[in-house]
Amino acid sequence: MRAIGIALAIAVALALQTTIARFFTPGAGLVDLVFVVVVYIALSGGPTAGLIAGSVAGLAQDALAASGALQIAISAGTVTARSIIGIGGLAKTVVGFFSGIVGSQFIVARPLPRALVFFTATVAHAIIFVGLYRVIDRAYELPTFAAIFRQAGANALVGVLIFQIADVLPGFVDHRRSMGGRMRINRRLD
Repeated sequence: MRAIGIALAIAVALALQTTIARFFTPGAGLVDLVFVVVVYIALSGGPTAGLIAGSVAGLAQDALAASGALQIAISAGTVTARSIIGIGGLAKTVVGFFSGIVGSQFIVARPLPRALVFFTATVAHAIIFVGLYRVIDRAYELPTFAAIFRQAGANALVGVLIFQIADVLPGFVDHRRSMGGRMRINRRLD
């Protein structure tokens, strides 16, 4: 059941990424929703879940980018049809695994530590991704630090918001079920 949930979360993130990417200009520091989902799964599921989610999501994202169906916002700009399948998968796999280790070894239950993990994971992902591309293709344009930090901040903000929503949602659903499917508002008439 958990594997189906991970696959569904990755599929939803890929679908959202493909639909909203066209509304942003290249290099705008677009949030990488697929990456945010990978780090979320790693923090909540551990290193093995992060590793699997990173490899599946990264390879799916690489395949879509290589086919031209998806533009991946990677720090300085977008990676389009000249994408090499496997580089994003490797970068997301490594970052997902190490994010899972951080999530299992340290207490990251508050928004600030979670934001720090998302921020540093995004920077690490950009370093791995751009480093591998530079090894293969010397003409690959290096991103600016400002673009990397802008995307890291956006990913951290979205990641923390997703955690906050996920933390509140089960309590809301349970409360609604206990009320018989309807919300009651207690008003005091004075």
